[in-house]
Amino acid sequence: MSLVRRAVAEDVGEVLRLRQVMIDSLGRAPAPTDWHAESLPTLRARLADPDGDFAAFVVEHPERPGALAALVAGTLEYRIGRAGNPHGLIGYVFSVATDPEARRRGYARACMEELLQWFRERGAGHVMLTASADAEPLYASMGFTRDPDPSMRLYL
Repeated sequence: MSLVRRAVAEDVGEVLRLRQVMIDSLGRAPAPTDWHAESLPTLRARLADPDGDFAAFVVEHPERPGALAALVAGTLEYRIGRAGNPHGLIGYVFSVATDPEARRRGYARACMEELLQWFRERGAGHVMLTASADAEPLYASMGFTRDPDPSMRLYL
């Protein structure tokens, strides 16, 4: 039996906690957490929709009942098709996080494998993610490669 399971609505608090672990690990100034309460209803609804375009996979914390040890979340998005991806489905991975007490046990890899399978089952042509320097070896070992990054951003 796999340690990994799909996150459900009841996991919302722990999913947000692990997302904050990921945000805090980026090494920037301490990140605010005042957005959590406003995010809860939307995340809860997404986690409750097993047929939606969002999925999160988790591992229970082995030493802390009710807590999660690892989280991987992703979304499936549509773009007009092209050669190599005629259906235009793209997987996006984000919020890969492991509780500091549970690292180096393979939990993030196991969650990633489940998310990648979820993308495959839905017909994604490829998967994208943004990798930190610390996480890049994990993703490279799973077949991810670096792309030249022409992305731009506009905050609304």
